[in-house]
Amino acid sequence: MSWESDAQGVGDRLAPVLRPVRAGNGFEEALEQILQVVRLGLVPGGQRLPAERELAERLGISRVTLREVLKVLHDQGLVEARRGRYGGTFVMPRADAGGEDELRRRIAEVDIEDVLRFREVLEVGAAGLCATHGLTAAQADRLREALDRTHEAPLADYRRLDTLLHLTLAELCGSPSLTAQYAAVRATVNDLLDCIPLLVRNLEHSQRQHTALVEAVLDGDADGAREMMREHCAGTAALLRGFLA
Repeated sequence: MSWESDAQGVGDRLAPVLRPVRAGNGFEEALEQILQVVRLGLVPGGQRLPAERELAERLGISRVTLREVLKVLHDQGLVEARRGRYGGTFVMPRADAGGEDELRRRIAEVDIEDVLRFREVLEVGAAGLCATHGLTAAQADRLREALDRTHEAPLADYRRLDTLLHLTLAELCGSPSLTAQYAAVRATVNDLLDCIPLLVRNLEHSQRQHTALVEAVLDGDADGAREMMREHCAGTAALLRGFLA
């Protein structure tokens, strides 16, 4: 089989997985899809991913964004770049490392889809309630301060301060029952997040979403707050599904 026909065959195998991403979470969803390609073995170890131009077109993203996705995969030891006429991005053979076994052990008892859907219901609901019923001046200051702390956070502290921002929003919605349920599900989400790397591109994107979310809540825009929180949850879900599912 020629190199060209083999590349066409790879493209055909990827058709069920690769699809245009939504504009809101392009980086995260593109990463999720290519991780699925690698983890499902649709491109076996030692074989080449489709060319950057083809991947970018299939996913509906820029080549700059695609290269950021491929850099994450390279940093995780999942792919390598090779130069030359027959170069490109090649999938690395999977090793039976202890780290992979430990990751699987930690999430074996977790229904990831259940956790992610319940988290979305609670977070979207809390955002909508805060925007609908409004916040006092003191409550608005608390929310702004929680947001500001995430902007100033060093990488090592980011996840903790991100959690506090979300917990603050849940608390301000006025439902102690929702707040308690959210605290429980967030603990599970954080256990899952601890199994994947902190990605600077994702954190920058999350911060923009956080800012838009807080602005919508403070403006009393319930629909906007719910939609932004839904989009924010979808981005996190895409990363977790890509790395863990």
